[in-house]
Amino acid sequence: MDGDTLKFAQQLAHDILAWVGFGTIVGLLAKAIMPGKDPGGAVATLAMGVGGTVIGLGVLAFFYEGGRQVTPISPIGFVVATAGAFIILFFYKLLGGYWFVEGEGPIKRRPARAAPRRRAAVVYEDD
Repeated sequence: MDGDTLKFAQQLAHDILAWVGFGTIVGLLAKAIMPGKDPGGAVATLAMGVGGTVIGLGVLAFFYEGGRQVTPISPIGFVVATAGAFIILFFYKLLGGYWFVEGEGPIKRRPARAAPRRRAAVVYEDD
């Protein structure tokens, strides 16, 4: 490998690891802000954090007039990334069928089923 390719590979690895670490922190913060227990594990938290960062920074870059690149590792980047992850978590819970009940875990909506039939009690009498 030549020097330019090696620098590019190192920069790419650095960027990926920074986004994964930043996405994890932002996803955890969004889950801490949202009331109630949250669905999903570590991978869902990471995906929500990275997705929220992309959405939040994309919206900020669209409306930001300054011509500079918006980075997630800045105070405003952290705020909009957390807001983006919070929005993703909200819609994840809303579309996943979870109800917001304070103090309890998420309640999954289930289709109504007919009540099971009870068998009549049989009484045997000894004569």
